[in-house]
Amino acid sequence: MKLTNQTLPDLPESIARPEYDRTKLTPGIVHIGLGNFHRAHQSWYLHRLMNQGLAQDWAIVGAGVRPYDDIMRQKLAAQDYLTTLIELDPSGSSAEVVGSMIDYVPVEEGNGPLIARMAEPDIRIVALTVTEGGYYIDPATNAFDAAHPDIVHDAANPGRPRTAFGAMVAALRLRREKGHGPFTCQCCDNLQSNGEVLRQTVVSLARLSDPALADWINEACTFPNAMVDCIVPATGPKEVDLARAFGIDDAVPVTHENFRQWVLEDNFCAGRPDWDKAGAQFSDNVHGYEAQKIRILNAGHQVIVNAAELLGIETISAAMAHPLVHALFRKVQMEEIVPHVVPVPGMTPEQYVDLIDRRFSNPAIVDTVRRVAFDGSSRHPGFVLPTVRDALAAGKPVEGLALVEASWARMCAGSRDDGSPIEPNDPFWNELNVVAKAARDTPRAWLEMRHLYGDLADQPRFADAFAGWLRMIWAEGTGAALKAYAGA
Repeated sequence: MKLTNQTLPDLPESIARPEYDRTKLTPGIVHIGLGNFHRAHQSWYLHRLMNQGLAQDWAIVGAGVRPYDDIMRQKLAAQDYLTTLIELDPSGSSAEVVGSMIDYVPVEEGNGPLIARMAEPDIRIVALTVTEGGYYIDPATNAFDAAHPDIVHDAANPGRPRTAFGAMVAALRLRREKGHGPFTCQCCDNLQSNGEVLRQTVVSLARLSDPALADWINEACTFPNAMVDCIVPATGPKEVDLARAFGIDDAVPVTHENFRQWVLEDNFCAGRPDWDKAGAQFSDNVHGYEAQKIRILNAGHQVIVNAAELLGIETISAAMAHPLVHALFRKVQMEEIVPHVVPVPGMTPEQYVDLIDRRFSNPAIVDTVRRVAFDGSSRHPGFVLPTVRDALAAGKPVEGLALVEASWARMCAGSRDDGSPIEPNDPFWNELNVVAKAARDTPRAWLEMRHLYGDLADQPRFADAFAGWLRMIWAEGTGAALKAYAGA
């Protein structure tokens, strides 16, 4: 049956659903970037709170800043902003309908409706999931990229911004003028110190047009750091059919693994829901959880996906089932990543590797290699290269990490070991593809992309290992390089 408020009571009994009156919910959060991850993670935590009779004044208003966001808005509006979540577990699947979102701001050029909505006093948190590469930072220096065309536009047109951050600055300007006070700016993307990254982007952008406003935002708004974790594949026809198998006609269902984690700083200038009552964790050591997750899980994805792509493997679980790829994962993790990760309460790095191994190996999660490999130009500098630098500074091994980078370079040449083409899979694919082809004969050319690698081309221990692996992959194939490294 079509998913709407009216059909909720008629859903099969096995499907969990909102136990609260959605007509009585009032908004408190604007969330920009209504992708699958948000709907399976932050939205779910809030939904679970609402099912306890809590947080009824914290409902979510969705938002987006690009024309394609309007497509999602239309699909969600047609089903009263409800989402079917399907948990995929080897022992069986289950479905749940989440109702914590109650509206979606019209998507318009200049973002006038979004600015107006965020400026209203009932909005106390503005949250974002806009991908790791969406914060206008230089990956080599982590500095704000004031020269990006989007930023130049927003600085010159603060009343008609192009970016989510420009819209936030414009809304905060209105709130300050009207005496409505600040809101919390909450980053929910996989970035080290993600709250501070968001602070840098918002405050730096504001400073380009209104230094006094920038000072006020920096002092009055809060930007809590957080670690977010749940594997959420993309939605396609298979996922829509899976929802139908549960008896639900949902245009945009979400599948996810049977694991979630959310660790947050308790730093909210205008209040917050009690997410901890739904399983989230407030901690003064978010950085520790964040570092463990980014360096082991997020980097772990990058360890396997490029080799898997070159070998023609389509899914993450299939990659983990491949003896050579799994051996690469285990050896790089245990010998080259774990030594640089500090334990957090209740979980050693070694235990976390075992947990991630099981999660990646879940065959019920059809998470594609292509999806996880996307945007390597943000993910390698953010997830992998910090460990390379730590290892070089400590005199620790980097052979496997060099192989990971060589696999990425080879993948960006645009063909697999068997000669089949790899379609563009990065916002900067054209640049990467040209350099990757040049690196076949001159491996150092890849590391000379200083905006990604900084000075790593000048570090012989890493640069020489990288060159050796890249030459071997081109000459003998990915399998030969994996076997040489892992001894499998």
